[in-house]
Amino acid sequence: MNKKAAGNGKSEADAGKMLQLRLYVAGQTPKSLAALSNLKRICTEHLDGEYELEVIDLVKNPQLAQGDQILAIPTLVRNLPVPIRKIIGDLSNVDRVLVGLDLRKPEESEKSGSSRSTGAKA
Repeated sequence: MNKKAAGNGKSEADAGKMLQLRLYVAGQTPKSLAALSNLKRICTEHLDGEYELEVIDLVKNPQLAQGDQILAIPTLVRNLPVPIRKIIGDLSNVDRVLVGLDLRKPEESEKSGSSRSTGAKA
């Protein structure tokens, strides 16, 4: 099976699996750069070419924030498949991003992240 980013060579059946992502950033700030780097890593490791990514710099095009109702940056918006999902931040928590994109169920994240919570609850 041939998988490519940006939907090249995809059939209509494959298009339903394609994630349409937009990352809204503000120039070259550390958080914006971290979000882009983290998102590229997540896409490479978990999406297997089944995505389209558009990076929108709101410093250059601030009017584009209104379309997706962007209130904070960086923000990742998944437009397809519906429903639309938004994740705010630098995307450093891979489990949260995968749950936010509906690529992993919350229960799976709790199991895989259980080693992180070492503090006892009172």
